[in-house]
Amino acid sequence: MSFEVIACQLLHFGPHATIKGRLTGMVRVRIRERFMGNVTEYGLNLPVKADCGLVRHEEARTALLAHAAHQLNRLKARHSEHMRAAAE
Repeated sequence: MSFEVIACQLLHFGPHATIKGRLTGMVRVRIRERFMGNVTEYGLNLPVKADCGLVRHEEARTALLAHAAHQLNRLKARHSEHMRAAAE
């Protein structure tokens, strides 16, 4: 079983409506998964956030993409655990 990120794109971001200093946005991720001889590609839209205050565009982008990477690492860790065999 393999799970790989093909592409990652920040769709949009902006200040949070009520929490000062927080940015929120959406990251689109393309994933390729190989499982039991089948290859599947699919997209995920991940909501992201960062408490970075008022920063330059590049720093905000980096912070939001880092949050998406953290979410993907957690997903990959859960997803790539070996399947347990049924008791015989």
